[in-house]
Amino acid sequence: MEQTNFKVYGYRWIVLLAFMFIAVINQLLWITFAPITGSAASHFGVSDLSIGLLSMSFMIVYIIISIPASWVIDTYGIRVAVGTGAVLTGIFGMLRGLVAADYTLVLIAQIGIAIGQPFILNAITKVAARWFPIQERATATGLGTLAMYVGILLGLALTPYLTLRSGIGGMLIIYGFLSVIATLVFLGFAKERPPTPPCSSDQEERSLVLDGFKQMLSKKDFIFLMFIFFIGLGVFNGVTTWIENIVRPRGFSITQAGITGGLMIAGGIVGAVIIPLLSDRYQRRTPFIVLALAGAILGLVGITYTPSYWLLLVSAFVLGLFLLSAGPIGFQYGAEITHPAPEGTSNGLLILMGQISGVIFIFAMDSFKSPLTGSMTPALIVLIGLMVLSLFLSTRLKESALMMENRDR
Repeated sequence: MEQTNFKVYGYRWIVLLAFMFIAVINQLLWITFAPITGSAASHFGVSDLSIGLLSMSFMIVYIIISIPASWVIDTYGIRVAVGTGAVLTGIFGMLRGLVAADYTLVLIAQIGIAIGQPFILNAITKVAARWFPIQERATATGLGTLAMYVGILLGLALTPYLTLRSGIGGMLIIYGFLSVIATLVFLGFAKERPPTPPCSSDQEERSLVLDGFKQMLSKKDFIFLMFIFFIGLGVFNGVTTWIENIVRPRGFSITQAGITGGLMIAGGIVGAVIIPLLSDRYQRRTPFIVLALAGAILGLVGITYTPSYWLLLVSAFVLGLFLLSAGPIGFQYGAEITHPAPEGTSNGLLILMGQISGVIFIFAMDSFKSPLTGSMTPALIVLIGLMVLSLFLSTRLKESALMMENRDR
């Protein structure tokens, strides 16, 4: 397929699928214990908070490893960086199954997987930039982000089923084999770059990583975008972590809470495909960021107040549809407005904002819940206010100059 003076290759989809596979498994391993907290606590003989630490460790490790991982991505490329994340996922994913009887060893294995996470997730826009023309990059980034959501959804859905059938040890062994397979698939099929660039030379040039940091932090639009990610991803992490606590005071059951959380992720999967595709189709970024935040606010208001189960499900789907679709468009917009700064660095900074806010929001929501009823409505009202502020800031974002130039070609 020829486009002006450069060529794109069909193999780009193979590389993207290999990347998506390892991203799915990495996120599945992260969320493993969330839907079986009580059973896991009994299995290991520890508290619920200790089981929560198995998931929380990913956020804490990400804060430490994110910037070094971004440097590796932008300095050594996809094969080395994502390959490192894939190998860590494969080795420690299998080790976790082999030591399934010992909580301390499982936690160590979980930390090993967590170290690999930023080497994978921070490379989403790098994969898109290396293999896809600019008018396909939001779609490619959307599909890469979609893999994260699919991994979370599979973990929530499969883990209880596999635990009932095979026990926690058997479930962890199955996940271990999957992690090894995903690692081998990535190492076998992923290539660093196509024979010729998928874009014109002015869209391929990149600055050094440290220079890139200076460029990013000097741009007002990127600062606004970092704040939007801080709030948006913090809301997502907080709501998904405490969904059962959020709906329980209104009389909803654990099963209903689980379905609500799953439907939110399902909405995100739909949104991560459709909305970035529309962004590429119309070659605009900022209107879709504004749309995503506005829709997410409506969904969050519904989750906060609705007493009706079917309205709760609709609200969860709407929240996921819009909030999670903002991620891939925001990643790509950030890479475009900070050009020629490296994509891995911009991607990593945005996810880092969400990991920091995730830890803060999760603890803050627990601290500010009503001592009498356990209601989290006061905390959710604060989150709604922060989302409204994010929406206002999104209206101040200027359209990507790279995208505007591409429209004029």
